[in-house]
Amino acid sequence: MTNNLTVGSPTRVIVAFTLPLLIGNVFQQIYQFTDAAVVGRMVGVDALAAVGATGSLMFLLIGFTLGASGGLAIPIAKAFGAGDLPSLRRHFANAIRIAVGIAAVITAVGVFGAHSLLVLMQTPPELIADAEAFLAISFIGTPIAMAYNLLAAAIRALGDSRTPLYFLMISCVLNVVLVVTFIGGLGWGVPGAALATLVAQLVSVLLCVALIARRMPQLHLTRADWKSQPGEFGESLRPGLAMGFQMSVIAIGAVVLQYAINGLGADAVAAFTSAMRVDQVAVAPLASFGVALTTFVAQNRGAGRWARIRVGVWRTTALTWALAALLGGLIIAFGTPIVRIFVGSGEPEVVALAHTYLIINGAVYPLLATLFVLRNAIQGLGSTAVPTLAGFMELALRSVAGLVLVGQLGFLGVAVAAPLAWLGALLPLVASWFGWRRALLGLSDGDPEPVPVSRLRLVRAS
Repeated sequence: MTNNLTVGSPTRVIVAFTLPLLIGNVFQQIYQFTDAAVVGRMVGVDALAAVGATGSLMFLLIGFTLGASGGLAIPIAKAFGAGDLPSLRRHFANAIRIAVGIAAVITAVGVFGAHSLLVLMQTPPELIADAEAFLAISFIGTPIAMAYNLLAAAIRALGDSRTPLYFLMISCVLNVVLVVTFIGGLGWGVPGAALATLVAQLVSVLLCVALIARRMPQLHLTRADWKSQPGEFGESLRPGLAMGFQMSVIAIGAVVLQYAINGLGADAVAAFTSAMRVDQVAVAPLASFGVALTTFVAQNRGAGRWARIRVGVWRTTALTWALAALLGGLIIAFGTPIVRIFVGSGEPEVVALAHTYLIINGAVYPLLATLFVLRNAIQGLGSTAVPTLAGFMELALRSVAGLVLVGQLGFLGVAVAAPLAWLGALLPLVASWFGWRRALLGLSDGDPEPVPVSRLRLVRAS
């Protein structure tokens, strides 16, 4: 069930590892796509807007669980690449402890702060009741989401990206069935959509636990594994919190932008929600290559395969550029009919606004592809400072778009916010990667890292 990414053609193993991630990511986005279509068609445009009004808050808090899980898996992947199974199990035990704490905090903040946050963001009054109900149920399910993300990340860290795909597919199919049943059959409205997600994710958690229990002895913990060696808990905590924080920093910019969108009215909120659903499906392949590259780099770092890391990053960059150009062209050409799936043909203003967003963003997908590749490669190398700085750049530029450009340009300011954020984040990442590349060029395979990673990331990027 495990897969060693330190041998074989870098291109082949990265693509093979990415494909299940890609299918799973697209499958998940298709679920969200279907979820939005069901809500928009069966309940109405205001209900779709209510779900959309929660998007940035969900990204802010739930997104932290996704980022943190990926960070917690990096030391696990490194230990696997080095063949150090005792260290691997101790890092897994640390990850579980950290995940429990994160889930508890996010649940408390989300459940008790939902109404105040929606009001603070100037959510249209007619949307608040449905939006608050959706948030409350979603945040009650945070421990389930955290458990799934962590277990799936740990399984992938051992090189198995296929089995989490199967579990995700089961979850997504179940999710679609439940959302149609809860909304269309039982008439539970917007809360039914959130409850469907919670139940489907719980099934995924149980499947991951069963897989680890039966087929992954590397992750079977004993009492001794809960006792960390000096420095190991920090080695797990730093990338976990850093990557979670990066996602949250990016999401704060999204919250500011959502605040501005809410001020444009329900049509603008619905248009943004529809466009984002389409956009998320389109960029899923690019994000999947980034996730795969983190595991590839971390395993090869553990094995000391430095040349292999350089080759893998360059080839992944070339692949994602070509893919980004293709996806952008498809989005520009077919955006309008896809958006109509959500809102029907009776909302021409919503469709027009959404397609404007898709045209502008699809034209610059190569920027996003480069961002995914470099950020994940640098994180796989153990660096946390520069990716966090990139997150702050995204925050700053999304906030500028929300606070300044939307007021001057209306929905056009919303459409240019993401490209501006991507460009700002790339500035420190490109500089850092060239520093890392120079450092790696000076190493032969099998050489230890000449400087601790925490210092190398700063010295080489300067």
